[in-house]
Amino acid sequence: MRVAGTSYTESMVEQMNLLASQQYQLQNQASTGQRVQAPSDDPAAMQQALILQAQNSSASQYAQNISTLQTGATAVGSVLQQLQTVTNRVSEIAAQVGGATSPDAMQSYGAEVTQLIQQAAQLLNTKNGDQYLFSGTASDQPPFVVATDAGGNVTGVTYQGNTGAAQSEIGENSTIAVGVPGENNTGTGPRGLVSDNRYGADLFNHLISLQNDLQAGNANAVSTTDQQALSKDQDNLVYQVANNGAVQARLDAASTAAGATQTSLQQSLNTVAGADLTQTLASLTQANTAYQVALQSSSTILQLQQSLLSYLP
Repeated sequence: MRVAGTSYTESMVEQMNLLASQQYQLQNQASTGQRVQAPSDDPAAMQQALILQAQNSSASQYAQNISTLQTGATAVGSVLQQLQTVTNRVSEIAAQVGGATSPDAMQSYGAEVTQLIQQAAQLLNTKNGDQYLFSGTASDQPPFVVATDAGGNVTGVTYQGNTGAAQSEIGENSTIAVGVPGENNTGTGPRGLVSDNRYGADLFNHLISLQNDLQAGNANAVSTTDQQALSKDQDNLVYQVANNGAVQARLDAASTAAGATQTSLQQSLNTVAGADLTQTLASLTQANTAYQVALQSSSTILQLQQSLLSYLP
């Protein structure tokens, strides 16, 4: 039986292509560190790798959320600390006023309280990025607007936000809010920072009352009414400071957990789809050697074939 002259050549080309393909695949594994890059490489491993990649993507998003929330919680905490400084000074003023306080001193204290009200409003209109911290979920507008009379005295402070607190995901079935509504007098929901009738807090109105009593020289009202009202505002602020600390601690723990989850998932992904570099390089060396041997053998056989054909009539 005769064998067609092209049979060996076709077989040789097929074998060379196969060896070249093996070389390319191993080189790619060595350079990327990935053993499975297509479903055909290992269908079962590819399915498992896709599941792990999806889980890792979710963990990465949670980590980003947490990082953003940590920035917001830190900003809230900074404002709360500065607001405490303001209310501490207000308490000092109220405590210093008595029956022997001169009218001029009362007027001076009243003017200082007016400035402290303006300072508090400015602090509470702080933004984190392009979002106001204390407007509830209406974070695209400043929460507090101050009204004054012709003499510069504060006559009212209006809240423009709402009573909501935006929840963000920090893990599967786990959410947290870092923003605080400036006011909540609905009787339910998150505690209002400045005003919340459940706890007797109404900071700006209490400050305005103190301002007016000081300017009117009404020392009795300051000591019997204003001081007691302001103590409730301070209690409410202490709660908010403590709550912010708890939020920051929870975010720190969530950040650590998210990092550990990402590391674990990446290790699992490497186990399933990653290439063993030592084994891959050894296989690549073998494949290169086999390719070179096949190339030399094919060249020798082709030369012999050509020599034999030259003798045929």
